[in-house]
Amino acid sequence: MVAFNPEEFSVTYRHGATPTQPFLKRRYTLTYVSETDSLYLIIGASFAKDMLNEQRNELFGEWVHYKDTTALYVYVFIGDHHTDKSIQAIRYAIFNKEMPVLLTALRYGDHFFFRQMLDLDHAPIYVHYHSNYSEFHTIRYMETPSVYETIKR
Repeated sequence: MVAFNPEEFSVTYRHGATPTQPFLKRRYTLTYVSETDSLYLIIGASFAKDMLNEQRNELFGEWVHYKDTTALYVYVFIGDHHTDKSIQAIRYAIFNKEMPVLLTALRYGDHFFFRQMLDLDHAPIYVHYHSNYSEFHTIRYMETPSVYETIKR
């Protein structure tokens, strides 16, 4: 995956989510299927854990409000004690490289929401990489959703 391709992308709303609601209970599950080079975004009140596969090529995202700030938190599984360190290094490098493409897909797929909630289009994004190795267990600031609006709709 080098660039986001809207023709290889689909969005599904679940559990009461609509293109513009809810706000705080809005959760994203973005999965990548390498066999078809396709991305699938599921937006709902909970994460779409039924979409997990053995490869774990997904990210989860949710809006978190703390004190006076709202941010988009994105979670990526890099590995645990069952995953070899060399595999985790590869996964970490791939997810870091592809994260702008994945965030572009999320922003594109939820464009109605961002039109409705203009302030959130400028909220910070934090990506939390989960690993049992400290060098891969990191949190990265990835600017704001508006940065990833590369395709105007």
